[in-house]
Amino acid sequence: MFDLDSWQEIAQSLARNKLRGLLTACGVFWGIFMLVTMLGIGRGLEQGTRKNLGNMTMRSVFIWTQRTSLPYRGLQPGRYLRLRNDDIAALRRVPGVKYVAPRLQLGGWRDGQNVIAGAKSGNFTVMGDYPDFRHVEPIQVLHGRFLNWRDVNDVRKVAVLGDQTRGVLFGDTDPIGKYIQVKGVYLQVIGEVTTDRTGDDGDRVRFSVFVPFSTFQRAFNDRDHVGWFALGAKDKAAPEVVESAAKSVLAARHTVHPQDQDAIGSYNAAAQIAKVEGLFRGLRLFIWFVGTLTLLAGVLGVSNILLITVKERTRELGVRKALGATPWTIVSMVLKEAVVLTSLSGYLGLVAGVGALELLTKVLERLPNAPLNRPEVDLRVALSAMLVLVLSGTLAGVVPARHAARISPVEALRTE
Repeated sequence: MFDLDSWQEIAQSLARNKLRGLLTACGVFWGIFMLVTMLGIGRGLEQGTRKNLGNMTMRSVFIWTQRTSLPYRGLQPGRYLRLRNDDIAALRRVPGVKYVAPRLQLGGWRDGQNVIAGAKSGNFTVMGDYPDFRHVEPIQVLHGRFLNWRDVNDVRKVAVLGDQTRGVLFGDTDPIGKYIQVKGVYLQVIGEVTTDRTGDDGDRVRFSVFVPFSTFQRAFNDRDHVGWFALGAKDKAAPEVVESAAKSVLAARHTVHPQDQDAIGSYNAAAQIAKVEGLFRGLRLFIWFVGTLTLLAGVLGVSNILLITVKERTRELGVRKALGATPWTIVSMVLKEAVVLTSLSGYLGLVAGVGALELLTKVLERLPNAPLNRPEVDLRVALSAMLVLVLSGTLAGVVPARHAARISPVEALRTE
């Protein structure tokens, strides 16, 4: 702990050259300010990307069919594969598969259908789904419930609405128990859902109508057809292995050449999320690298200024040594001054950085679809920044302190 005399000496030393001390402190201030703001923005960008992915489970695999590109067993290339209901049971037998959610969409990709509720209507995506779909791509139930197995087995004419669909068709009224009409088919509303995902991915849930898979096939005359599959891997199963095995099973069932890479398409959420996490790990390392270099530039400025200060105080240091001051006393005096200067200016930079992030948060609250989520600095980052400050202050004072400790009292007293 510093005693009162030490604080007075440090204050007097800094007050002798206020402008020089202020400019030197600005270097450290700017270094820690840039480090904190870049880390906060990087974290906000990472959280925004995760939000855009809707916290999708890392064990999700999506599989769909396309056209074949290779001939096989007398069949010509260019065939378009059509998934069938019996593929559902086949995929359930694939090792590592926990959830199988076949999906159907009324119309083509991104095509909507006119949905009517009383005097109101709108164009929305109409999906046929299994209850397992919510385990593959998590969605939040706001009111009522999601589809269950009795809905599928009993071919119930029920529907679950996305929150934006509910807003257009029913406004602020409770839609549970009311009816909607799709292509002349009446469906009773049993629930309302939403998602954390943003952009087009989020809109596909919010502006959708979810119907039991069996009801969809029968009501819209799309029997024995599956549009695509959403699979969930077991906890101990590697999603990439499940993806490969599922594609192999479908290829064998639909007479596809084993080397045909175009016939069956897939999307592995785990692989994509791993790439994103790798990207952000690299970004964090880059931010720490750039921020630390910026901070070190300020620290070098502090070290240079303290060297100049030591030279200006050569006579004073000689008197101190002549009166019995030990080298450690001289070293500790210079180190204290360096630590105080860097810590004070760095703390102000830390506070300014947090304030800038809070201001940016206020701006982002008005932009819900922005790719940048709430930028923030967690406790670990703050503690790390303070540790860097203390180390930087100590480092800045090492060279001037050693120079001061080597001053000879006789030569110092001769100095004008």
